[in-house]
Amino acid sequence: MTNSTAPASSPRRRAVRPPSTPELPNIYPRTTIARLDRDTFKDRSETFPIEDVAPVVGMAESFIRRVLGNKKQLTVADVLELLDQDAFAETFVPRSRVLEYLFSELDATERDEELSDEENWSLIHGDFLQIVGTLPEASVQCVVTSTPYWGMRVYKDARLVRWADGEECAFGHEQTPEGFIRHTIEILHRLRPVLTESASVWWNLMDTYMTRTQIRGNAYEALQAMDGRNRKKWGDHEHHRYSAGHSYIKDGEQCGIPALVAERASRIGYYTKSIITWAKINSLPEPQNSRVSRNLEYVLHLSTQRAPKFDKAAYRRLAASLGGRNTLYESDKLSDVWVIPVSSGGDGHGAQFPLALPGRCIAISTEANDVVLDPFMGSGNTAVAALSLGRRVVGVDVSQQYLDVAEGKIRELEKRLPIDITASTKSGDSGRERKSG
Repeated sequence: MTNSTAPASSPRRRAVRPPSTPELPNIYPRTTIARLDRDTFKDRSETFPIEDVAPVVGMAESFIRRVLGNKKQLTVADVLELLDQDAFAETFVPRSRVLEYLFSELDATERDEELSDEENWSLIHGDFLQIVGTLPEASVQCVVTSTPYWGMRVYKDARLVRWADGEECAFGHEQTPEGFIRHTIEILHRLRPVLTESASVWWNLMDTYMTRTQIRGNAYEALQAMDGRNRKKWGDHEHHRYSAGHSYIKDGEQCGIPALVAERASRIGYYTKSIITWAKINSLPEPQNSRVSRNLEYVLHLSTQRAPKFDKAAYRRLAASLGGRNTLYESDKLSDVWVIPVSSGGDGHGAQFPLALPGRCIAISTEANDVVLDPFMGSGNTAVAALSLGRRVVGVDVSQQYLDVAEGKIRELEKRLPIDITASTKSGDSGRERKSG
């Protein structure tokens, strides 16, 4: 959050808008065929810190020392030895690209921004992978977000991103579920430096079925189709996801994405504290005859240490609308099953989560004035929950339209809460727009 200099009445200045939504390809789940080319790296003499290698090869530093001895710097030969271990498992870079990635990281840029104690909120327009590198280390106490789900939605102002695994696509529009998992883990990896030691990450996501389907813009379109009110045929939709071509997931099979994300998060150094089941009230029906209908999503609770900051009592203190106990369905004990109504979605966002969900996460893992970060802010419910609880918030999103909605919610909240906010906007050198208060 940069220091605010413009008076509250000044007009907002806008950064140059990025190119319009790119032409997104259809999704064909064809598994890439690739192998590690050892000859490419045999003459390289650079070394890598063990703490940089560990999350890429998915091994704890203690295990790496069992394999290689007590080393702080690892050679190319050392990394190749780790890649040959039975314990190796892909994290966010495929085995064939691990060394290429490590070499690219030797020239990492330094962070250049600070968060001001005088500001309560900041909304940043841009791609999070570019933004996260500018946030100061150990500044964020809590991350709460609902990311795109794999192959289910086309989001406004989607951007093509060049990922560490070599794929170039919008997040959520990968060609395989493995690609989506890798990219999710890459984002979580980039988050690590900005988290405090006692921080929590609350990561809301849903699983996907490997089925031939149209990729819609929001849940309302799906509901219309189920009710027979949307007469569009397969070819009438702009984006499609196919179901043939994956190395093993078959047509009609569930992908198991949430559990795989949790497992890989552990491999890059996070503690998987809980996989929380969000049992949704009044969720959309699923007209399926070969399986049960889904009525749940998942929230991964991740931390950077064994015992993060945690206040269970907040669950009993809060109003249900802000994440407190739902007395109709939940017991007095805070468990790993949360019964929370879904959002109405009335502000134009196709997949927002309800205010009570970020409210609960924030309340039990932060204190007053702590910084909350939402890498996929959307229409701003995380910001509303954080500010209502007396926390500061940073929100990032690629859609200026969603951020405008989020700012409108914050401005409305100003009228009801004693929050001293002065608006200002500045254009950054990374093609982003920042609005602060």
